[in-house]
Amino acid sequence: MSKAQGQSINLLVSNLDCPDCALSLEKAVQSLPGVASAKLIFASSRLIVVPEADEPIVPSIQKLGESMGYEVTEEHVAERAAEREAPESWIVRLKQQRRLLSTALGGLFLLAALILQLAGAPVLLAHILYGASSLAGGIYVARAGWVALRRTRSLDMNALMTVAVIGAMFVGEFAEGAVTVLLFSIGELLESYSLDRARNAIRELVKLAPAQATLLHEDHEDQVPVEALRVGDRIVVRPGERLPMDGRVIEGQSEVNQAPITGESALIAKGPQDEVYAGTLNGGGALILEVTRLAEDNTIARIMRLVEEAQAERAPSQRFVDRFAQVYTPIVMGLALLVAFVPPLVGLGTLAVWGYRALVLLVISCPCALVISTPVTIVSALARAARSGVLIKGGKYLEAMGGLKAIAFDKTGTLTRGEPYVVGGGCELHRSAELCVSCDDLLAKAAAIEARSEHALAKAILRHAQQKGLDARYAPGENVTALTGLGVEGMVEGHVVSVGSHAMCHRNGDMQETAMCEAVTQAESEGYTVLVIQDECCKERCYLTVADTLRDGVPEMVDDLRRAGIAHTVMLTGDNPYIADTIGAKATVDQVRASLLPEDKVRAVDELRQEHGNIAMVGDGVNDAPAMAKATVGIAMGVAGTGVALETADIALMSDDLGRLPFLIRLSRRALGIIRSNILFALIVKAAFLALAVGGVATLWMAVLADVGASLIVILNGLRMLRFRERA
Repeated sequence: MSKAQGQSINLLVSNLDCPDCALSLEKAVQSLPGVASAKLIFASSRLIVVPEADEPIVPSIQKLGESMGYEVTEEHVAERAAEREAPESWIVRLKQQRRLLSTALGGLFLLAALILQLAGAPVLLAHILYGASSLAGGIYVARAGWVALRRTRSLDMNALMTVAVIGAMFVGEFAEGAVTVLLFSIGELLESYSLDRARNAIRELVKLAPAQATLLHEDHEDQVPVEALRVGDRIVVRPGERLPMDGRVIEGQSEVNQAPITGESALIAKGPQDEVYAGTLNGGGALILEVTRLAEDNTIARIMRLVEEAQAERAPSQRFVDRFAQVYTPIVMGLALLVAFVPPLVGLGTLAVWGYRALVLLVISCPCALVISTPVTIVSALARAARSGVLIKGGKYLEAMGGLKAIAFDKTGTLTRGEPYVVGGGCELHRSAELCVSCDDLLAKAAAIEARSEHALAKAILRHAQQKGLDARYAPGENVTALTGLGVEGMVEGHVVSVGSHAMCHRNGDMQETAMCEAVTQAESEGYTVLVIQDECCKERCYLTVADTLRDGVPEMVDDLRRAGIAHTVMLTGDNPYIADTIGAKATVDQVRASLLPEDKVRAVDELRQEHGNIAMVGDGVNDAPAMAKATVGIAMGVAGTGVALETADIALMSDDLGRLPFLIRLSRRALGIIRSNILFALIVKAAFLALAVGGVATLWMAVLADVGASLIVILNGLRMLRFRERA
């Protein structure tokens, strides 16, 4: 029977510079008493621990981390904010740099030994200094390796390096052992500093939102921590300040730069009732906001959370590398044992010679360069995408985007603006609804039916009714029901009223065409969306013609996708073929599929996957959720501040800019190329030095230099993704 689990605890781990070491720490934490589960996200250095029945396990985890050379601290938003304000003491800074200090001390001992040896000092004195150098530079390495071996019963990179250095001294190679430790320690520090660049690219997001806010009271204002604010509180944001919270403008006019959220640096006009987001920059006017989300749930916090979850999601190539390393390391260790003992047994040399070669093999067997080749590239690409207003939910979606052959688009709100407006209408007796009393009454009833709807077409009806002063003629409709693929129906003061497509007129089998049907067909052939309003009780009906315009830059975006390597584009819409073909031609997509119900869109995506392989579906993140789920990658657009869409999509475009898609394709393909080149490079280096080690050419310090050098090269190559340009 399993024990009850407590609430998960988030911890930050310092000095984490290798995935192999991260795995050892994760396994060690999992073995602690009172720990139900532990997951270490190497990319962000976050350790997520679930205790058993709320046991106080943090002190024991911190003690374990310290024994392995890591500093483990609890993560709290308020503490992070305080750390940004309060300077650290010199004692704290020295403690954080203890590995640097021990490496420097080891380097000084090594330099002293070399000088004394060249000066003709006794060999014993030089050996003592070499030993002191190995001890100073390798104390954290040896301690971490021993704890990992004791806790996880496995040899990690630190343990292998410790065995190699002790073995070198055992066969009399004191100088080489000291050089090996120093090179390894320097390499670890360089890797740590390099990896921090990728980690900081994400952590910088949290600094976008101020830690303090100006809270308004009835007769005064206070500076308070953002964590103290509650939904409904009023705060003031002055010109030039960053917005500390998500909110709704209740007073003031200004322009806001939303680049931290959407990636677009253009100023957006904001006034009463407009939504604004934490981390964005206020322009020239003061704004009074009503807080709409708590600090831990604002847009910046959700982005941070989603990106960190994405970092924990292993890409297919990363899973392959991890599995390969698990098999590869034991094989090489077995080979090292064979190299050490078989040749001496058959008379091909001494144990000292072949034992030394085996030690070189042990160093070469460290899979660090191979294991680190993928995550650094993926984290850098995720960070680069986030800076441009694109949230990718994991490495597997990044890789999938790099292999796309086709993209499907929803029409309304995706390729078009999603803000349709009424441009005309009529009824059986009139080709224009402007002076028709019956049409006006039907419009008022339609407004009552659509009063609580958020659909774009419903908003068009409501706006039109408001312009004509008809929106308040009837109380909101009752028993309003959606008729899939047709429209909506409800009761307005005892009358059954429906609002929907032309097909709704004939849903009961009445196929008689009238003069109004001809007018509706003509309007549809001209590219308009047509809404038919019927009062079933009075047997009255009329129609409204609605227009929706294509988003700016859509044809250019589609052309850019083709240049980026997308072979096929298709528009999937529930609209009628006339309108769909008109919009599709303007958008220059390759194919149009119209009159689709939600289940038809799912089938269409399935057919496209069978025909083209990997396919993305771009929609609003909610209405197109089934089709997006069926696609290889579901992409929601224009979801800044929209929690549901952020959670449902595989990839989220924070702005309404479809121009981010070609950038995303190029980013993904560049990342895939770098991952493959990193893996190939790491394998070639390993294979070459394995051969050199067995042949007796490679030395210990050469092996360490090769391992550290290969790791740094793949890290720096992956970090190039942080500087990926918008245009190829």
